[in-house]
Amino acid sequence: MNIAIIGTRGIPNHYGGFEQLAEYLSEGLVKSGHHVTVYNSHNHPYQEKKWKGVDIIHCYDPEHKIGTAGQFIYDLNCIINARRQNFDIILQLGYTSSTIWGWLMPRQKSIVTTNMDGLEWKRSKYSRYVQRFLLYAEKLGVRYSDHLIADSLGIQTYLREKYQKEATYIPYGANIFEHPDEIILKKYQLRQFQYNMLIARMEPENNIETILDGAMLQPTPAPFIVIGNVDTKYGKYLKEKYAAGEHIRFLGGIYDLEELNNLRYYSNLYFHGHSVGGTNPSLLEAMASQAVICAHDNIFNRSVLENNGFYFSDATDILRLLSSVSREKEHKKITENKLKIIHQYSCEGIIEQYLKHFGEITEEKKEEKKVVKVFQYSR
Repeated sequence: MNIAIIGTRGIPNHYGGFEQLAEYLSEGLVKSGHHVTVYNSHNHPYQEKKWKGVDIIHCYDPEHKIGTAGQFIYDLNCIINARRQNFDIILQLGYTSSTIWGWLMPRQKSIVTTNMDGLEWKRSKYSRYVQRFLLYAEKLGVRYSDHLIADSLGIQTYLREKYQKEATYIPYGANIFEHPDEIILKKYQLRQFQYNMLIARMEPENNIETILDGAMLQPTPAPFIVIGNVDTKYGKYLKEKYAAGEHIRFLGGIYDLEELNNLRYYSNLYFHGHSVGGTNPSLLEAMASQAVICAHDNIFNRSVLENNGFYFSDATDILRLLSSVSREKEHKKITENKLKIIHQYSCEGIIEQYLKHFGEITEEKKEEKKVVKVFQYSR
């Protein structure tokens, strides 16, 4: 099969969850004998035309010049390029800035299957008007896709009930982290199991303020590291708000997976504040890194962690967890989460599920063409 992946800033991952999915999925598909193309922003740090056997097409992306509006132009450029190719399948990751161009998708020659992500229109960082637009974009994503993918059972149910459209459930994946090396801690002046942490994009719905408000309440606090790009309006606000907390350290964005896995592995507690979306990749990676996880209390996080995590809703809960939970006593939860990654959320398993999905929709397309030919002949 000739497969394209659009809707991300590109690979290798320097941004977020969809980029991480595109990275391991494209590599796995190539290893399975398929031809794969990933669309990258023209200013992505990786400028080569090949990555581990994956073709890279760089398209002009003016987001760095004009802000969010640039995402729409970038997605348009990717779709225009895809129209000139002969892809069997186009995997579209997300819908926020691409589906307004959905009518331009080359659906006559390519099958478009869209991972619908989470409920983007519920994100609190957006104004009411932007939320309305995102709900409209979600509708367009359903309309202009031949097939839908849901990364959580909750999203699958939502799409069925709201749009009467069945989506194939395929979660994200992670690889078990098996070779920790505490020498990486020296780079950040940390000691094993003597610090707490979070990794997130600096956005309100990730509950970073709630977590750090609780961390500020500790009478004798351990270091608390915050990983994520702070060169945004909200990121700068957070740095200023918690400047007085000497134990709170903003490390900025870190994209080296080996470093991130070691930092997660050697943490005392790992806080996961994401509250909007489906199965979150960073949560799976924390489980795979054998961290003790304290997660925001919502249906998405509970459906993944079940009884193998701790939950919080406010700053008081954070203080309670910091005061009463420690990694050395939670080996059972760590083991159960590791087993869940192996049996339910392994990258290899997720790649197999995508391959199965691609095979099924390709066969369905062939059968549809046969029916059309029979109908035309009978006339």
